[in-house]
Amino acid sequence: MPNDMNKTKVWLITGCSKGLGRALAAHALERGDRVAVTARDRAAVTDLTAGYGERALARDLDVTDSASVTAAVRECERIFGRIDILVNNAGYGYLAAIEEGEDTAVRALYDTNVHGVVTVLKAVLPGMRSRRAGRVINISSFGGLAAFAATGYYHATKFALEGLSESLAAELAPLGIAVTIAEPGGLRTQWAGESMQQSPIRLDDYEQTAGRRREATLAASGRQPGDPARAAAAIAATVDSEVPPRRLLLGSDALAGTRARLERMREEIDANEALTVSVDRT
Repeated sequence: MPNDMNKTKVWLITGCSKGLGRALAAHALERGDRVAVTARDRAAVTDLTAGYGERALARDLDVTDSASVTAAVRECERIFGRIDILVNNAGYGYLAAIEEGEDTAVRALYDTNVHGVVTVLKAVLPGMRSRRAGRVINISSFGGLAAFAATGYYHATKFALEGLSESLAAELAPLGIAVTIAEPGGLRTQWAGESMQQSPIRLDDYEQTAGRRREATLAASGRQPGDPARAAAAIAATVDSEVPPRRLLLGSDALAGTRARLERMREEIDANEALTVSVDRT
């Protein structure tokens, strides 16, 4: 492999058929990097890789299928020699009040949004550990920091991903591997559109809470403030940073919402300080 190719960064990105994953793959290719562009069906990304020659690899990868993950990772390492940057992007949303959630659908959500991330990590990390180098970017959400009616199960998966990522970062830092949790606000993707799943169960008692927010979430599709291409550029900037952030909020709505969430938490913690410390042995 030519020396100049050895110097370019190698990405593996999951969930590239649409949305942020597609924007990130396009940005990485446009800036001259090598990219394994993956989706459950590679036919959905072949147009994205066309014209980039040996720098682009379109590959089937279903994060819920360990054999599919292993095959994609091995092919990427065989063709590109290594994986420098792993982006765990594959995931989707689910609308339901907690009581309305369907067991099968909720388990499938966890299989993709949480267990799928772990499957990919276990396939990619051995190579990064052997080189004592690498970057892991886990795509969470502002919904991994704050929760609302109707998206409780989605929040649960993203809260889980945030905790997993914090522990992962502590374990990998001494090995030269950095972890960044990307937390987008509303991006103009199909997350709230054709990609969104929802429970067919609608209970009257939740119509003024979860029901209203279901409708508001779907109605906002295509009108969100965030630009996926700009979000992709921001994520790529962290890859070039010598000290990448542990968390990267993406979008002014995520920033404002997180600041408000932190302030509410601080106020509640302070208000209950006496009760909190009363637990300690005197």
